[in-house]
Amino acid sequence: MTDLTGKVALITGAGQGIGQGTALAMAAAGAAVAVSGRTPEKVEETARLVRERGGTALALACNVKAADDLAAAVDRTVAELGGIDILVNNAQEVPLGKLDDVTDEAFLAGFESGPLATLRLMKLARPHMVARGGGTILNFCSSAGIRWDMTGYGAYAAVKQAIRSLTRAAAAEWGGENIRVLTIAPHAESPGLKWWIENNPEEAAAFFRTIPLGRVGGLETDIGRALVALCGPDLGYLTGATIPLDGGQANFD
Repeated sequence: MTDLTGKVALITGAGQGIGQGTALAMAAAGAAVAVSGRTPEKVEETARLVRERGGTALALACNVKAADDLAAAVDRTVAELGGIDILVNNAQEVPLGKLDDVTDEAFLAGFESGPLATLRLMKLARPHMVARGGGTILNFCSSAGIRWDMTGYGAYAAVKQAIRSLTRAAAAEWGGENIRVLTIAPHAESPGLKWWIENNPEEAAAFFRTIPLGRVGGLETDIGRALVALCGPDLGYLTGATIPLDGGQANFD
């Protein structure tokens, strides 16, 4: 397994789901993790799980839609853990529904928590990565952006596709500083996916039949450990790409 000893990772949306799985995997690989989220109790629980396994964790209450919260999260991570080598932009509010049903408020929340928060955090983390000789930024998109039928997913896909564009730009602009930037498109056993399955059983059944590996990824095992590998030196020449961690379902060509 990739060794992240001495590295510091800041992970948003780490109170549950993919964020929590990523925190556990990165801590297991030796990284100190700053776990942030809107609900203090949830991020404290993630931090407790990391410490229970012998890792180092800092719990941060942070609403990614608030610029001051993002700045404070970066400042505390640097002050208490020594820097930032890895940034995982995972938190996202999802504006689902047909276009006529998506409100301005829901779309703006998706934009503010997705591409705007991603851009803000990347810019905040960048100087600290430069100070440590480089770093890795992992942003999240969704295969919703390339769905065969976009009905009900247009607003969600729009904010996620914007994140892919920001990833490509950051990879191009900051590559000379040894900062690698990747977009991850996962299928994982998250609370959000479970909610979707329960509320869209027929669509979900059809969707899962299109996954060649026939299953959804484990939060820590399939997604978190893959992200650990992407942060290691063996994949140090990879940047600007969209990585589909989805059992072979999507085609981002």
